[in-house]
Order: sequence, then C-alpha cells, then structure tokens
Amino acid sequence: MTPIAFLREHAVLAVSAVAAVASMVAVPPDGAYLGYFDGKTLGCLFCVLAVASALRLMGAFDRAARTVIARFGSPRSLALALVLTTAALSCVATNDMALIMMLPLSAATLVGAGRARLIPAVFVLQSLAANLCGMIVPFGNPQNLYLYSYYGLHLGDFLRTMALPFAISVVGVVAATWWLAGRPGRKKASASAEATRGITTAKAPASSTPAARAAIGAAAGPPTAPVPRRPMPLSRRRLGAYGVLLALTLLAVFRVLPIALAVAAVAATLAVLDRRALAAVDWPLLATFVCFFVFAGNLARIPELAAWLGPLMGDHGLVISAGASQVISNVPAAVLLSHFTDAWQPLLVGVNIGGAGTLVGSLASLITLQHFTSVRKVFPQTRDVPELSTTHFLGLFTLLNVAFLVVLLVVCGLCR
Repeated sequence: MTPIAFLREHAVLAVSAVAAVASMVAVPPDGAYLGYFDGKTLGCLFCVLAVASALRLMGAFDRAARTVIARFGSPRSLALALVLTTAALSCVATNDMALIMMLPLSAATLVGAGRARLIPAVFVLQSLAANLCGMIVPFGNPQNLYLYSYYGLHLGDFLRTMALPFAISVVGVVAATWWLAGRPGRKKASASAEATRGITTAKAPASSTPAARAAIGAAAGPPTAPVPRRPMPLSRRRLGAYGVLLALTLLAVFRVLPIALAVAAVAATLAVLDRRALAAVDWPLLATFVCFFVFAGNLARIPELAAWLGPLMGDHGLVISAGASQVISNVPAAVLLSHFTDAWQPLLVGVNIGGAGTLVGSLASLITLQHFTSVRKVFPQTRDVPELSTTHFLGLFTLLNVAFLVVLLVVCGLCR
C-alpha cells in the first residue's frame, strides 16, 4: 500500500496523529504523558474487537443475520429486519463492526429482492441504528467504553442515563423505517428494481446465491476489517471458546475481572484458534485512541482552555458534547471533553446522540457512505435506479440525521 493510499484509508488516524504532534508544541513531552493513556479502555476495546472479529470470520454473525432476514419478504418487513439486525449487532460488536458486516449483506439482499430503490433509506437507517441503538450498553461503541472506564461508572447508573435516548432512538428508527420502506417508488425506479430480480428465487434470500455472495465479498469494508471469502464452518468447539472469551470480556468491562487477564486470554486463545482474527482487529482504531489520549491530555494542561471549557461544560454539557461531535466526531469529543467536567451524564448522552447529525458525527457514518458509493460498481444492474445517486443519499442522510439529533437534544434537554 502506497503512503497516499494508506492516508486515504486511515484519514482519521492521520488527522489524530497530526493533532497529537501539534499539541506537543504547547505541552512538550514529559513524565506526565504516561498518565494520559487509559489502559482499561484500550484493553477492553481490543477484547471487544478481537472477539467480534473471530465470530465474524467464522460466519456466526453472518449466519444469524441471514436467518433473521430470510423470514421476511415484504419491503417493510425486510427493511425492518435489516435495520433492527444492525441495531442488535451494534450492541454486541460495536457500531463500526455492525455496519461492516451488515451493509454488504443488505445491498445484496435488496438488489436480489428487486428492492434496490430502498438501499439509500436502509443504509441511512442502518447507520442511525448502529450509532444510536448501541448506546444502551457500555461496549456498543468506543466512546461508551472510554467513558464507562474513565468515570468508573456502575452499570445501573449507565443504563438509567441512557434509557431515555435509547428508547426515543429505537422508536424513531422503527417509525422511519416503516414509513420510508412503505413509500411507493417512482415508476422508473420500480422498473429498474424489477430488472434486478433473478439473483435469487422468490423464496430464497439474495445473500444465499453465489452471485450475491461474490457481491458481498466485493462490497466488503476497508482492509482493516476484511470479509473472508470462505468463512470457517461453525463448530461447537470454536463457538464455545469464543463464547467464553466474550464472557471474560464482559466481566472485564464491568470490572469484575482484571482487564489484563481478559487481554491475555483473548490474545492467547485466538493465537491458537484463529490468528486471522488478531490480524483483522481494527488496529488503526486503537492507534487513533492513543493519539486522542495524547491530544486531549495536552489540551487539558493548557490553563486558558481549561478556564474556558470547564464552565461551558458545567452549564451546557449536553449541547457542547453533541455540538463538538458534529465537528471532530463523537469519540475524540468524549476523550477531550472528559478532561473538563465531572458531570458524566450530559457528556455521555451528548456524545452518543451526537453520532447523528453530520457525516463527521460518527466515524461509522463514513463507513456507510463508503459502502453506498460502491453499490453501483458491485451491482451494475442498479445504475439506472435514480435513488442510488450520491446526492440523493446525502440529502436523505442529512434530513434524517438532523431530525434525530434535534429531537433527541430537545427531549433529553427538557428531561434533565
């Protein structure tokens, strides 16, 4: 991979590294740097990503998703199955991983079912589901893992804080999916969609055919999380071992077991059973967190910035957290702003609902855009479907995301 290709593939890591280095000008490296890094967050994130990669590579998530989707045939029920499956996976495998797994499967399924016009709406709703529905658990997204560890939260307090925005998000996602999937498409779009039939039979899901399986592989995510062409067969031995690793990871997240024990167990087990899972871990994400820690730690030591941000977070923590997420994304916003407030509730809610809004609000949204732009290349038969234009997708994405962000900000602000 050329340097330019690497920078394009890992733009967020590159930007965070530049920010970290730039902050060193204001605060030169010293012994205090060692206190910047949250080893518990990095360890928990590694375990979650590694176990999720192992389950994905052996085909566990894919088969579970296909089993659910195969039961639905109407546009509304199929769209709901795809979106809600993404929401469920985001609670187990983080929002990024859920989208990397589900978006290619969704595209192949909708094209094969003659519903290509639904791809933009389903992709946008899957992005919202991954970003907003995974907020209910500490391991549903990276910023939750960090804040849960940084503030030493208890699970009960976390769940009570996130219950309201989670409930609003789920109701909103279901309602939006029901409405958009039931809207009649334009005649040209319908004709084009009908032309895409033939990838599957009427009774078989699109993802079950060789053509669709090849398309899923071609539409796979970035090199950091490849979709294997030949996933390992499900075996009780592997599934049992990965189930134990998942349990150890959860116990470490909830501070029942030392995180070092979970990291050692996950790394050693996967080194024996499937080294591909270790290679498939999103290492650039972990490196990005390291850069965030340096950047945020240095900024927290600048008195002028602390004197300005501290009072702002105290008076308007929810709005500042959600607003900062729109500009620098919710993960770096969580890491940065946590140094300027002890009020974790508005920060936690703000960076989670801040995942909606702009494309930058959550890095997972950029994954959605990347997959959408590849649909016409992977499925040439969809090139005449007018809804599959990038302009249409960005317009729908902005409309729905801003609507969700405004509603969540207003309701959560009034109920504080």
